[in-house]
Amino acid sequence: MIMRMSQLFVRTLRDDPADAEVPSHRLLVRAGYIRRAAPGVYTWLPLGLKVLRNIESIIREEMNAIGAQEMLFPALLPKEPYEATGRWEGYGDNIFRLKDRKDADYLLGPTHEEMFTLVVKDLYSSYKDLPLSIYQIQTKYRDEARPRAGILRGREFTMKDSYSFDIDQAGLQASYDAHRAAYIRIFDRLGFEYAIVRATAGAMGGSASEEFLAKADVGEDTFVRCSHCDYAANVEAVTTRRPAEVDAAGAPVAHAEATPATPTIETLVAHLNAEFPRSDRPWAAGDTLKNVLVMLKHPDGTREPLAIGVPGDREVDAKRLEGQLEPIEVEPMDEAELRKYPALVKGYIGPAVLGEESDSGIRYVVDPRVVAGTRWVTGANVEGQHVLDLVVGRDFTPDGTIEAAEVRDGDECPNCAEGSLKAARGIEMGHIFQLGTKYAEALGLQVLDENGKLVTVTMGSYGIGPSRAVGAIAENTLDEIGLCWPREVAPADVHIVAAGKDPALFAEAERIAGELDAAGVEVLYDDRAGKVSPGVKFKDAELIGVPTILTVGRGLADGVVEVKDRATGEKVEVPVADAVTHLIGVVRG
Repeated sequence: MIMRMSQLFVRTLRDDPADAEVPSHRLLVRAGYIRRAAPGVYTWLPLGLKVLRNIESIIREEMNAIGAQEMLFPALLPKEPYEATGRWEGYGDNIFRLKDRKDADYLLGPTHEEMFTLVVKDLYSSYKDLPLSIYQIQTKYRDEARPRAGILRGREFTMKDSYSFDIDQAGLQASYDAHRAAYIRIFDRLGFEYAIVRATAGAMGGSASEEFLAKADVGEDTFVRCSHCDYAANVEAVTTRRPAEVDAAGAPVAHAEATPATPTIETLVAHLNAEFPRSDRPWAAGDTLKNVLVMLKHPDGTREPLAIGVPGDREVDAKRLEGQLEPIEVEPMDEAELRKYPALVKGYIGPAVLGEESDSGIRYVVDPRVVAGTRWVTGANVEGQHVLDLVVGRDFTPDGTIEAAEVRDGDECPNCAEGSLKAARGIEMGHIFQLGTKYAEALGLQVLDENGKLVTVTMGSYGIGPSRAVGAIAENTLDEIGLCWPREVAPADVHIVAAGKDPALFAEAERIAGELDAAGVEVLYDDRAGKVSPGVKFKDAELIGVPTILTVGRGLADGVVEVKDRATGEKVEVPVADAVTHLIGVVRG
């Protein structure tokens, strides 16, 4: 069926929407693919829906190819399964909860692990039924506190979530590997640059976890790659190479010194170099131990203070910290909360008043670089004083370690001794987990093994965001004049522009469109006449971003039409008699 611009439900815009923050959002609205319905909620217009459905088709093909079977759950879900797994409270404010007329609790599904687990429990009872992989493409709902970037981070979105069910870990590994390979094929076909990185499991639980990230400067995820080996990880999952412990037998006794007017690490280091110079080298920020206080907000609403010690040349990365503690939320400790602990002297807090065994009772965890025997300069818990030569393991012992310090370019690779880390930005497009038995245990999913013994099923979870993929692909392929879709996901194969007023142009464009349509080539035909100028049509074609643009214009008098590659801008003139054959060749490669 030919899509005709004169009839298509679309309205292109010349100006950017006021609420658009990233290029893909601006262009998807301007080109008539989506319209905002509410914060984080979008209407899919015909062109946008075609792209979304094309992406879903690619996903279905590759999922079906590994033997996964498609099904569909409701979006409106009962409370009880999520209560059984602890996620009714665990999700906190991030889910939409509602009650029916009988006052029963429901939620709009943010994800469906519980429902998949229960349906398998309901229908299967033997190891002979396994392995099993099932999936759905469903609308999900999450009450994002700050929806942004259009469809890249919304409150309503489409997700493909699949789950594998196996009798043991070896079976799970095989299912995981099959899904991983399918994901690689999917993302190769979607036509944008991506990276596969190690990730944290977060609230999902489980062990092995990897993310597929579309490379994009506007991405909310930061990942790193090693310059030497194949190590790649989301910063939340980066592990710090722990230094060797130090023999501090000859270390001087810790001593408090006056350090007035040193509210920052920079002023403290300057004061140390002026008043307490070292004989080997100048003091540096990395010689200091900075203690950061935060409040942990647990899913049940309780709040707990936490102190984090990091080298003074590093900041605490909030996303890394939350990645270690999810589903707990992290907030800075404010002045009112600080006043509840009189032993804490703002700007001069040291380990002596921290730790579960201290007077404050505040749990104290440190960066993995803070190892036994290392010496630090840190707060003396007295206004205007710091302690020098405070030794870990001799003068204080933290309650544990945590990966919360920022990861920087040039950091040592945790996987090899030769490489260093380089950071980049990305958009999370897919996430695969080895869930293990977390949900099966919580919901009682067991089957009889070959010996007639009940065993708990082990599960994997594999997600892709088709609606987010629309934005990610757009972000990865657009240029300064508009969208530029890869052919497999584009709303059409060829955009035909009849550029002029001569009826002969429209007649020839109509003929070509009809023959292409009969050959199975999807056509978007700009058949608008009257006051729509060729310039407007050209701008719309560039904005909409169909990969091949055919112009039937002044060259028709000489028996030629113009074929333009939207991605490269390359143009060729083709004899009008050969146009259909040429375009079919371009489309089918």
